[in-house]
Amino acid sequence: MTLKPDLFRSKKAVLTAIGLALIAGTTVAQTVTNEPIQWDKRRLEQLERTVRRVDRALNQANAAGEPFILQTDPEVLAVQGRVSTLDRRVDDLEATLQRVNGDVERLTFQLEEASRDNSALRTRLNDFERRVKAIEDAARADAELNGPVVANSPTGNAAGDLAAAVRLVTAEPARGGRALETVVVTWPDTPQAREANVALGDMRVAARDQAGAVQAFAAALSGWPRTPWAAETTLKLASALEASDRDTQACGALGEFTRRYAEGATPALRTRATQLKTRAGCS
Repeated sequence: MTLKPDLFRSKKAVLTAIGLALIAGTTVAQTVTNEPIQWDKRRLEQLERTVRRVDRALNQANAAGEPFILQTDPEVLAVQGRVSTLDRRVDDLEATLQRVNGDVERLTFQLEEASRDNSALRTRLNDFERRVKAIEDAARADAELNGPVVANSPTGNAAGDLAAAVRLVTAEPARGGRALETVVVTWPDTPQAREANVALGDMRVAARDQAGAVQAFAAALSGWPRTPWAAETTLKLASALEASDRDTQACGALGEFTRRYAEGATPALRTRATQLKTRAGCS
């Protein structure tokens, strides 16, 4: 069959023009307005009419036995090339992103592991610091309680030091006893030193240290003072002597009670003195 070049060229030109018009229209719209095409009813109908015309042209060419070769527009080829390049770049970016995600996951795991290690080390360090502080506190307390008692006045006067020591006995007996001993050393010739010895004697009786109690009560009663607490303290001295199997000395202390304090003592104290004489076997 003989081809009709003029007809073929005219159809080809028509199709090429239509394709270029569509591409150019789309390209111009995207370039100028950069807005998506609004596919309303009018545009769809126009596109449908164009497709039907192209379809009729192809059918007519096929019916006439004329070969029809659809040639792609160079601009379309250029766009396809750019799209292909963009596809490759997107693939490269996706591969890079996957590698970055893998690195981030690995670094995140390492960071979490390091954080756990740091937390464990911090816990151990805090425990170590607490143990060191406890050891230091114990060493200071031991030095304070077992070192030599030296003169020291926290308040600057005997009455203030005695009151502070008595309060400390209630809160911390060991340190309170040490404070009472300090009062005795700091203010040896004062009524407060005698009262501190009475308090020390009471603490040693409670600790079942009868020998220490005897020493403290005896120091408080040195010279047999005429004070309100002297009568009861004399009975405490006698009781500590009797408890440490020193009955003769206990009876001597009870004799001093009878001579010096019994007349002004309460009935309860006189009754207690009678009971102690019986226990110690005083004549």
